[in-house]
Amino acid sequence: MKMKKKKDLSILKDLTIAHRGLHNDKLPENSLGAFKAALEKNIPIEVDIHLLKSGEVVIFHDDNLKRMTGVNKNINELTYNEIKKLKLLYTDEKIPLLEEALQLVDGKVLLDIEFKCTNRAGKLEKAACGLLDYYKGDFIVKSFNPLSLLWFKINRPNFIRGQISCGFNKEKMNFFKKYILRNMCMNLITKPDFVAYDLNSITEKIVKRLKRKNIPLILWTIRSDEDLKKAKKYGSSVIYEKIIM
Repeated sequence: MKMKKKKDLSILKDLTIAHRGLHNDKLPENSLGAFKAALEKNIPIEVDIHLLKSGEVVIFHDDNLKRMTGVNKNINELTYNEIKKLKLLYTDEKIPLLEEALQLVDGKVLLDIEFKCTNRAGKLEKAACGLLDYYKGDFIVKSFNPLSLLWFKINRPNFIRGQISCGFNKEKMNFFKKYILRNMCMNLITKPDFVAYDLNSITEKIVKRLKRKNIPLILWTIRSDEDLKKAKKYGSSVIYEKIIM
Protein backbone atom coordinates (compact mmCIF):
# COMPACT_ATOMS: atom_id res chain seq x y z
CA MET A 1 0.00 0.00 0.00
CA LYS A 2 1.27 3.43 -0.93
CA MET A 3 0.53 5.84 1.93
CA LYS A 4 -0.45 9.42 1.19
CA LYS A 5 1.60 12.25 2.62
CA LYS A 6 0.72 14.01 5.85
CA LYS A 7 -2.68 15.69 5.83
CA ASP A 8 -2.86 19.19 4.40
CA LEU A 9 -6.05 20.56 5.96
CA SER A 10 -5.52 23.90 4.21
CA ILE A 11 -7.30 22.43 1.17
CA LEU A 12 -10.55 22.61 3.17
CA LYS A 13 -10.51 26.41 3.23
CA ASP A 14 -13.01 28.38 1.08
CA LEU A 15 -14.10 25.45 -1.06
CA THR A 16 -16.72 25.87 -3.77
CA ILE A 17 -17.65 22.36 -4.90
CA ALA A 18 -19.86 21.25 -7.81
CA HIS A 19 -22.54 18.89 -6.50
CA ARG A 20 -22.17 15.64 -8.45
CA GLY A 21 -20.27 17.57 -11.11
CA LEU A 22 -21.51 20.50 -13.19
CA HIS A 23 -24.68 18.76 -14.32
CA ASN A 24 -27.54 20.26 -16.30
CA ASP A 25 -30.36 19.19 -18.63
CA LYS A 26 -27.89 17.65 -21.07
CA LEU A 27 -25.23 16.41 -18.66
CA PRO A 28 -26.61 14.10 -15.93
CA GLU A 29 -25.36 14.21 -12.36
CA ASN A 30 -22.37 12.01 -11.51
CA SER A 31 -21.48 11.53 -15.17
CA LEU A 32 -18.12 11.89 -16.87
CA GLY A 33 -19.65 14.70 -18.94
CA ALA A 34 -20.56 16.64 -15.79
CA PHE A 35 -17.06 16.10 -14.46
CA LYS A 36 -15.50 17.34 -17.70
CA ALA A 37 -17.64 20.48 -17.49
CA ALA A 38 -16.35 21.14 -13.97
CA LEU A 39 -12.76 20.54 -15.05
CA GLU A 40 -13.13 23.12 -17.82
CA LYS A 41 -13.96 25.71 -15.16
CA ASN A 42 -11.40 24.39 -12.65
CA ILE A 43 -14.09 23.58 -10.07
CA PRO A 44 -13.74 20.89 -7.35
CA ILE A 45 -16.10 17.95 -7.86
CA GLU A 46 -18.29 15.99 -5.46
CA VAL A 47 -19.04 12.36 -6.32
CA ASP A 48 -20.99 9.55 -4.65
CA ILE A 49 -19.73 5.98 -4.70
CA HIS A 50 -21.27 2.52 -4.32
CA LEU A 51 -19.86 -1.01 -4.36
CA LEU A 52 -21.29 -3.37 -6.95
CA LYS A 53 -22.02 -7.04 -6.31
CA SER A 54 -19.10 -7.89 -8.61
CA GLY A 55 -16.68 -5.73 -6.57
CA GLU A 56 -16.26 -2.62 -8.73
CA VAL A 57 -16.65 0.88 -7.26
CA VAL A 58 -19.04 3.02 -9.31
CA ILE A 59 -20.16 6.63 -9.12
CA PHE A 60 -23.89 6.91 -8.47
CA HIS A 61 -26.00 8.66 -5.84
CA ASP A 62 -29.17 6.65 -5.20
CA ASP A 63 -29.41 3.15 -3.76
CA ASN A 64 -31.91 2.35 -6.52
CA LEU A 65 -31.32 2.87 -10.25
CA LYS A 66 -34.85 3.93 -11.21
CA ARG A 67 -34.62 7.74 -10.98
CA MET A 68 -31.52 7.97 -13.16
CA THR A 69 -31.89 4.96 -15.49
CA GLY A 70 -35.54 3.83 -15.38
CA VAL A 71 -34.48 0.40 -14.05
CA ASN A 72 -36.08 -0.45 -10.70
CA LYS A 73 -33.20 -2.38 -9.13
CA ASN A 74 -30.80 -1.70 -6.28
CA ILE A 75 -27.30 -0.90 -7.48
CA ASN A 76 -25.44 -3.00 -4.91
CA GLU A 77 -27.31 -6.12 -6.04
CA LEU A 78 -25.99 -5.88 -9.60
CA THR A 79 -22.74 -6.63 -11.41
CA TYR A 80 -20.80 -4.30 -13.66
CA ASN A 81 -21.85 -6.35 -16.70
CA GLU A 82 -25.48 -5.69 -15.76
CA ILE A 83 -25.13 -1.90 -15.41
CA LYS A 84 -22.43 -0.93 -17.89
CA LYS A 85 -24.85 -0.47 -20.81
CA LEU A 86 -27.43 1.55 -18.86
CA LYS A 87 -27.86 5.19 -19.88
CA LEU A 88 -28.21 8.08 -17.43
CA LEU A 89 -31.47 9.99 -17.99
CA TYR A 90 -31.63 8.62 -21.54
CA THR A 91 -28.48 10.45 -22.63
CA ASP A 92 -25.37 8.74 -23.94
CA GLU A 93 -23.75 9.07 -20.51
CA LYS A 94 -23.22 5.88 -18.51
CA ILE A 95 -22.63 5.07 -14.85
CA PRO A 96 -18.88 5.66 -14.48
CA LEU A 97 -16.39 3.62 -12.53
CA LEU A 98 -14.48 5.50 -9.82
CA GLU A 99 -11.34 4.47 -11.68
CA GLU A 100 -12.55 6.26 -14.81
CA ALA A 101 -13.22 9.48 -12.88
CA LEU A 102 -9.80 9.37 -11.23
CA GLN A 103 -8.14 8.97 -14.62
CA LEU A 104 -10.18 11.86 -16.01
CA VAL A 105 -9.61 14.29 -13.14
CA ASP A 106 -5.97 13.26 -12.72
CA GLY A 107 -5.29 15.75 -9.92
CA LYS A 108 -6.56 18.80 -11.83
CA VAL A 109 -9.15 19.64 -9.14
CA LEU A 110 -10.05 18.43 -5.65
CA LEU A 111 -12.35 15.41 -5.45
CA ASP A 112 -14.95 15.25 -2.66
CA ILE A 113 -15.92 11.56 -2.37
CA GLU A 114 -19.04 10.49 -0.50
CA PHE A 115 -19.16 6.86 0.60
CA LYS A 116 -22.70 5.47 0.35
CA CYS A 117 -22.74 2.80 3.03
CA THR A 118 -25.67 2.88 5.42
CA ASN A 119 -24.92 -0.02 7.76
CA ARG A 120 -21.63 -1.85 8.00
CA ALA A 121 -18.43 -0.21 6.85
CA GLY A 122 -15.31 -1.71 5.37
CA LYS A 123 -16.04 -3.34 2.02
CA LEU A 124 -16.67 -0.17 0.03
CA GLU A 125 -13.90 1.70 1.84
CA LYS A 126 -11.35 -1.05 1.22
CA ALA A 127 -12.30 -1.37 -2.47
CA ALA A 128 -12.06 2.39 -3.04
CA CYS A 129 -8.72 2.59 -1.24
CA GLY A 130 -7.35 0.10 -3.73
CA LEU A 131 -7.59 3.02 -6.16
CA LEU A 132 -7.16 6.05 -3.88
CA ASP A 133 -3.93 4.77 -2.34
CA TYR A 134 -2.24 5.32 -5.70
CA TYR A 135 -4.05 8.49 -6.75
CA LYS A 136 -1.74 11.50 -6.84
CA GLY A 137 -4.38 14.24 -6.73
CA ASP A 138 -6.06 15.89 -3.75
CA PHE A 139 -9.24 14.33 -2.40
CA ILE A 140 -11.35 14.22 0.73
CA VAL A 141 -13.65 11.42 1.91
CA LYS A 142 -16.93 11.69 3.77
CA SER A 143 -20.01 9.72 4.81
CA PHE A 144 -23.26 9.93 6.74
CA ASN A 145 -22.17 6.71 8.43
CA PRO A 146 -19.86 7.33 11.44
CA LEU A 147 -18.64 3.74 11.11
CA SER A 148 -17.16 4.66 7.74
CA LEU A 149 -15.22 7.51 9.36
CA LEU A 150 -14.06 5.18 12.09
CA TRP A 151 -12.78 2.77 9.42
CA PHE A 152 -10.78 5.58 7.84
CA LYS A 153 -9.46 6.76 11.20
CA ILE A 154 -8.08 3.28 11.87
CA ASN A 155 -7.05 2.18 8.38
CA ARG A 156 -6.25 5.41 6.51
CA PRO A 157 -5.49 8.04 9.18
CA ASN A 158 -3.81 10.28 6.58
CA PHE A 159 -7.00 10.62 4.53
CA ILE A 160 -8.94 13.84 5.20
CA ARG A 161 -12.30 12.57 6.46
CA GLY A 162 -15.62 14.33 7.03
CA GLN A 163 -18.88 13.60 8.79
CA ILE A 164 -22.05 14.39 6.81
CA SER A 165 -25.19 15.26 8.74
CA CYS A 166 -28.63 16.87 8.53
CA GLY A 167 -31.87 17.06 10.48
CA PHE A 168 -32.98 13.55 9.44
CA ASN A 169 -36.57 14.81 9.50
CA LYS A 170 -37.83 12.52 6.73
CA GLU A 171 -35.80 9.41 7.57
CA LYS A 172 -37.53 6.47 9.22
CA MET A 173 -35.46 5.75 12.33
CA ASN A 174 -35.93 5.90 16.06
CA PHE A 175 -35.47 9.11 18.01
CA PHE A 176 -32.27 7.97 19.70
CA LYS A 177 -30.52 7.19 16.39
CA LYS A 178 -31.69 10.49 14.90
CA TYR A 179 -30.35 12.37 17.91
CA ILE A 180 -26.95 10.65 17.66
CA LEU A 181 -26.61 11.34 13.93
CA ARG A 182 -28.08 14.86 13.94
CA ASN A 183 -25.77 15.98 16.73
CA MET A 184 -22.80 13.97 15.44
CA CYS A 185 -22.18 12.42 18.84
CA MET A 186 -19.78 9.88 17.34
CA ASN A 187 -17.40 12.71 16.42
CA LEU A 188 -15.85 12.25 19.86
CA ILE A 189 -14.57 8.89 18.63
CA THR A 190 -14.20 9.34 14.86
CA LYS A 191 -12.49 12.76 15.05
CA PRO A 192 -13.54 14.11 11.62
CA ASP A 193 -11.37 16.73 9.94
CA PHE A 194 -14.47 18.54 8.67
CA VAL A 195 -18.26 18.43 8.80
CA ALA A 196 -20.61 18.63 5.80
CA TYR A 197 -24.05 19.73 6.99
CA ASP A 198 -27.40 20.37 5.30
CA LEU A 199 -27.92 24.12 4.90
CA ASN A 200 -31.64 23.82 5.66
CA SER A 201 -31.15 22.13 9.02
CA ILE A 202 -27.92 23.70 10.31
CA THR A 203 -28.30 25.59 13.59
CA GLU A 204 -26.34 28.40 15.23
CA LYS A 205 -25.56 26.01 18.06
CA ILE A 206 -23.88 23.51 15.73
CA VAL A 207 -21.96 26.26 13.92
CA LYS A 208 -20.65 27.69 17.19
CA ARG A 209 -19.65 24.23 18.41
CA LEU A 210 -17.67 23.52 15.23
CA LYS A 211 -15.97 26.92 15.36
CA ARG A 212 -15.04 26.38 19.00
CA LYS A 213 -13.39 23.09 18.05
CA ASN A 214 -11.87 24.60 14.90
CA ILE A 215 -13.60 22.06 12.62
CA PRO A 216 -14.16 23.33 9.05
CA LEU A 217 -17.77 23.38 7.83
CA ILE A 218 -19.05 22.63 4.33
CA LEU A 219 -22.73 23.42 3.71
CA TRP A 220 -24.90 21.58 1.14
CA THR A 221 -26.69 21.95 -1.20
CA ILE A 222 -26.62 25.60 -2.33
CA ARG A 223 -29.22 26.15 -5.07
CA SER A 224 -29.93 29.90 -4.99
CA ASP A 225 -28.32 33.24 -4.24
CA GLU A 226 -30.31 33.27 -1.00
CA ASP A 227 -28.80 29.92 -0.01
CA LEU A 228 -25.33 31.23 -0.82
CA LYS A 229 -25.85 34.35 1.29
CA LYS A 230 -26.94 32.21 4.25
CA ALA A 231 -23.96 29.88 3.86
CA LYS A 232 -21.49 32.75 3.67
CA LYS A 233 -22.98 34.15 6.88
CA TYR A 234 -21.64 31.06 8.58
CA GLY A 235 -18.29 31.47 6.82
CA SER A 236 -18.42 27.97 5.38
CA SER A 237 -17.33 26.26 2.22
CA VAL A 238 -20.19 25.22 -0.07
CA ILE A 239 -21.43 22.43 -2.31
CA TYR A 240 -23.69 23.88 -4.99
CA GLU A 241 -25.75 23.20 -8.08
CA LYS A 242 -28.05 25.07 -10.49
CA ILE A 243 -26.55 28.51 -9.81
CA ILE A 244 -23.56 30.30 -11.34
CA MET A 245 -20.77 30.74 -8.82
